[in-house]
Amino acid sequence: MARARQSLWLWAAALAVYAFLYLPLAVVVIFSFNDSLLNAEWVGFTTHWYETLFDDSEMLNAAVNSLFIAIAAASVATVLGTMAGMAMQRWRSGFLRCLPFLVLTPVAMPELLLGVSLLLFFRQVLDLTLGLISILIAHITFSIGFVAIIVRTRLAGMDESMFEAARDLGARPWQSFRRVTLPLLLPGILAGFLMSFTLSIDDFVITVFVAGVGVTTLPLQIYSMIKVAVSPEVNAVSTLLMALTLTLIALASKLAPDTLQGRA
Repeated sequence: MARARQSLWLWAAALAVYAFLYLPLAVVVIFSFNDSLLNAEWVGFTTHWYETLFDDSEMLNAAVNSLFIAIAAASVATVLGTMAGMAMQRWRSGFLRCLPFLVLTPVAMPELLLGVSLLLFFRQVLDLTLGLISILIAHITFSIGFVAIIVRTRLAGMDESMFEAARDLGARPWQSFRRVTLPLLLPGILAGFLMSFTLSIDDFVITVFVAGVGVTTLPLQIYSMIKVAVSPEVNAVSTLLMALTLTLIALASKLAPDTLQGRA
């Protein structure tokens, strides 16, 4: 009886936490179909705000910028993060012992501090004009660590005898990587790419420091729109962005168990 009561309280606490997390998201989705300029009450169903959204040139420009930055940043971060993850797992002596600290620091560093640091680096050290390039470099910087963690975790779950067998059979290092290591790492690499893409397209704190004047992304555009009021158009773009993010997270989670278990 006591165990059943304890289980009931745990379920109630879990449901309360999930409601706190997801009910606001559900409200955003529901009111994106509300036929009213105000979010105070439900008036009727409409898709008008989605039509308005796709006719908004500023929003479309911000979406194009976000997609370009997210794809480019995720691609570069995936390549660099994969190499870093392999180096962290296989070479742990000499100077490379410092590699985990160097790679994972941007992951652990608060976004506010990282944004300010990158801003000072771009302006005072590189004298770089803030814009798409600065945003791209910033997103690559904080994405590499996440890819490296995923790749390293997958490598740690692999049987080293497979790589030794490839070498014993006469495979050169590149052949061993292309025919053995890369196929086994591919689920982890794809999961790292999806994670990097999701982090990049959703980022606001770091982007607001390094964006500069005249360059905007979806999070920045949404923030500029809600300064006055939360319009149904904001709900619509938030719903689409949420759907994209959840889809990518679901795909990454499909690959993550394989990464953790070391299966191809």
